[in-house]
Amino acid sequence: MNTLKTGMLLAALTALFMALGFTLGGRAGMVIALMIAVGMNLFTYWNADKIVLKMHHAREVDAQTAPEFYGIVRELADRAKLPMPRVYIVDQPQPNAFATGRDPNHAAVAATTGLLNILNRDEIAGVMAHELGHVRNRDTLIMTMVATIAGAISMLANFGLFFRGGDGRSPGWAGLLAVFVAPFAAMIVQMAISRTREYGADRAGAEISGKPLALASALEKLQRGAARTRNPVAERIPATSQLYIIPGLSRGGGDNWFSTHPDTGNRIAELQRIAGAMPQVESAAPPTSVARAEASVPVTRSPRRASALDPLKRG
Repeated sequence: MNTLKTGMLLAALTALFMALGFTLGGRAGMVIALMIAVGMNLFTYWNADKIVLKMHHAREVDAQTAPEFYGIVRELADRAKLPMPRVYIVDQPQPNAFATGRDPNHAAVAATTGLLNILNRDEIAGVMAHELGHVRNRDTLIMTMVATIAGAISMLANFGLFFRGGDGRSPGWAGLLAVFVAPFAAMIVQMAISRTREYGADRAGAEISGKPLALASALEKLQRGAARTRNPVAERIPATSQLYIIPGLSRGGGDNWFSTHPDTGNRIAELQRIAGAMPQVESAAPPTSVARAEASVPVTRSPRRASALDPLKRG
């Protein structure tokens, strides 16, 4: 159902873009708009991961520079039967994470130092399993396409007021209406697709990690932490808010048309439902051990409870 819904919304966004081009410039305008969209998609297809990582000043880590964090991702990738993605750490206090890349063979996952400092090992595993869920579901490519088309609609609308058809006349009231309505409609569709993919990644993350309650616990902590801490990248480029596991910009709660993510409480409730349906699921109380940030940030480790289950022990 998520795939069908995403496909329908993506088709609606594409149709909206082509309709705007036709309204402003007839068939010629539609063709020009389509060429622009194709060019932008080709560029972002090959370069989106580089752009996203560069704007976050992310630094790549490996088994030597961040053995625990890298090891968590490696074990999860093995469980998900995915190629090992590149692993990055972003020196940012807001606790968050994201995935990028055009396909599983060119994927990258990143977590902020803020996230690594406040979550325990199982919770970090739950979050990174969520991000690998995006990779497995190819959400990184879908969301890149969506952002590109939505951006093209906004760009075309910005020029719409100055656009004149082949007869030298302005597009008229219908064109003016399209100029104002199309970007708003594109934003609604873009956010709807983003919300759909987050629920799918939560389910995939629960399956990959085997610990849906750890992911639920992480979401609760991340929601509180993100609400208290600024995200300079999201503030500078609001469109990046949809990248993260928790919105980079706080816009209030609830599943509504104007949110890039589902309500965190609803996501937690869904993960609890998934946990109840899973055999031998972990205890509702997550372990108390804290993963080292391994990011040149001091971290205090709490003692591990002897009864805590940890399927992600390092070899």
